Amino acid sequence: MTDPAETPAASGVPPVRVVLAEDEAIIRLDLKETLIDEGYDVVGDTGRGDHAVELVAELDPDVVILDIKMPGLDGIEAATRIAGSHDTAVVILTAFSQRDLIDRAVEAGALAYLVKPFQRSELVPAVEVARARHREMRALTDQAQTLADRLEARKVIDRAKGVLSDELGLSENDAFRFLQTSAMSGRQTMADVARAVIDEGLRPS
Repeated sequence: MTDPAETPAASGVPPVRVVLAEDEAIIRLDLKETLIDEGYDVVGDTGRGDHAVELVAELDPDVVILDIKMPGLDGIEAATRIAGSHDTAVVILTAFSQRDLIDRAVEAGALAYLVKPFQRSELVPAVEVARARHREMRALTDQAQTLADRLEARKVIDRAKGVLSDELGLSENDAFRFLQTSAMSGRQTMADVARAVIDEGLRPS
């Protein structure tokens, strides 16, 4: 897994391409400057959610950062559309008073989030967590034929982790590890194991 502290510029690989959507111009400019300073390539930015979806389709970035509340299309709906049709890691920006929207954002396909107001030092870790989770989920769902299948597999895995956490008090990491080791030992996909947890009552012995 990528060290969140490691910036793209430091790793000697091509810069990570980012699309940024935030309707407050001052915040958007600050985000853009910070990302560029940290070695990211901001290939597009906008203040509208509908334009963000168009930019992702046009530019095919590695990461898209979406504010939750934007004109044209809110960040959750934009995340849903992007995650369902593009192989892009999604980061959600949310105000402190909008913490209740985080679960909806995750269900929509977000892989990491930042709560505003945030420190500059929190931006890179959030982006790198999203990228690491995106790579992880892509590797685990590579047998899925389409992006829609991959997104559905990811949602099933997330729901199964929630079931294990709620019923057995497992941490997210422990729940994930159970799904992963069960899949490996049973030569199944993690999505198949997750469905067994949800539908058939599979639990750690």
